[in-house]
Amino acid sequence: MKGEQHLTSQTQFQAVYAGGTTWADRHVVLKVLPNELDISRYGLSVSRRVGKAVIRNRVKRRLREIIRHTALKPGWDFIIIARNPAAGADYQGLAGSVRNGLEWAGITAGGA
Repeated sequence: MKGEQHLTSQTQFQAVYAGGTTWADRHVVLKVLPNELDISRYGLSVSRRVGKAVIRNRVKRRLREIIRHTALKPGWDFIIIARNPAAGADYQGLAGSVRNGLEWAGITAGGA
């Protein structure tokens, strides 16, 4: 079902922010919290500090595409928070940062 892999409510985001473990890189910060579901859900946070709307939307599109091409283990909620350098990063650099964080958290299910 479309949309079920997203964190949708403020309470879901707050739960991950409050109880999740954190990993940080130059381009992104990753907050991870186990859930008891058969799927992994994600949320994106790209603030105005990253850039104007065009830049923020480009970063979000890239992050969604990176997640789409990454095999994830079920049972996790995570939030990817973009940092300022993410605006100037190319796709490969951003993908490397996100995948390193997901591997650190043990969320990836093997090859991408």
